Amino acid sequence: MKVILSVDAVRFPLTGIGRYTWELARNLPLIDSPPNLRLFSGGRFIDRLPSDSGAGASAAAGRGAGIALRLRRMLQNSTLAVRAHRSLLSMRQARALRGSEDAVYHGPQFYLPKFDGPSVATIHDLSVYNWADCHPPGRAGMIRGEIELALERASMLITDSEFTRREVADFFGLPLDRLRAVPLASSEAFRPYPREELAPTLSRHGLQAGSYCLFAGTIEPRKNIDALLDAYGTLPKTLRGRWPLVLCGYEGWRSGQLHSRIEQGSRQGWLKYLGYVAGDDLPKVVAGARLFAFPSLYEGFGLPVLEAMASGVPVVCSDSSSLPEVAGDAAAMCAPEDVDALKDMLTTGLEDEAWREGARERGLSRAAQFSWRRCAEETAAVYRAIAR
Repeated sequence: MKVILSVDAVRFPLTGIGRYTWELARNLPLIDSPPNLRLFSGGRFIDRLPSDSGAGASAAAGRGAGIALRLRRMLQNSTLAVRAHRSLLSMRQARALRGSEDAVYHGPQFYLPKFDGPSVATIHDLSVYNWADCHPPGRAGMIRGEIELALERASMLITDSEFTRREVADFFGLPLDRLRAVPLASSEAFRPYPREELAPTLSRHGLQAGSYCLFAGTIEPRKNIDALLDAYGTLPKTLRGRWPLVLCGYEGWRSGQLHSRIEQGSRQGWLKYLGYVAGDDLPKVVAGARLFAFPSLYEGFGLPVLEAMASGVPVVCSDSSSLPEVAGDAAAMCAPEDVDALKDMLTTGLEDEAWREGARERGLSRAAQFSWRRCAEETAAVYRAIAR
């Protein structure tokens, strides 16, 4: 079976869809009966998977990633620039794919070029429809258009969760048998670490192991950080002082009001914002947390929850969208809008040692059920179902 995998999403440091694509490309050749895999990027076939050639100082990588992100966002705010780029890329891709119709083409970031062979697209969530305000306007409009083209072109669709599978089917009126849910996994770097291994990384960020409650994710309204700040801000002062709240992640679109609240909490001494944390540092920042809090309103999968569980960190999260699928019975969960319940769970997660130990063990067991090998095997099953 021949497979063409688009790796356009692979940009370092790896996040989100880039990580998913990179792990698929690494693991598909390792499964039983692997496909004959070719990698496709920028409208041409490439010989090898892109690598992080600048693997050096994490801090420098983080600064470079932040600058690159700001430049991309400047372009994404321009609908004209986004459409022009996508149109030119689409023409290059269609030309390069001619003659390869005996292969299955996989677009792992919702996009499918014109292709006369069988194809599959991965739809990670529908946030550009139901949380459009969290995306730059040019980008949101482009993604909606490309998703709708992918629905027309795809032989099959993949989602990261059963929640998203049903959401996509309901939203677009599709039969469920056109969609398969294939769960993601966390990187092997997310694991428990001895404290002495954590210390150098944590000290660079002004942290100590076990001394903070962590949120990791894009700073945007969809992540429900307002509710987290409301709940944490009403914890007893002694509790907040002993275990302050630490936030890390990119500054999301239209997050100005959130950052004003973050600055206020920082001045009061119970909150610390790290900004973007580079890929080499993030697993240790997660593993060093006493508690991981993730009260998101909407997730296509909820990878940060899985990463925290794999790191041996107790988790408190919302019960919205796909998060119950990921957390199982390992996390404490409440409705995302229930600030009082979130406050109680944070208190338990910080103070109750018996609960914490049970949550840690359940989390490690739950996380072990997810792997990139499994993701690759189930993805290959989709390829086989549509291959000619």
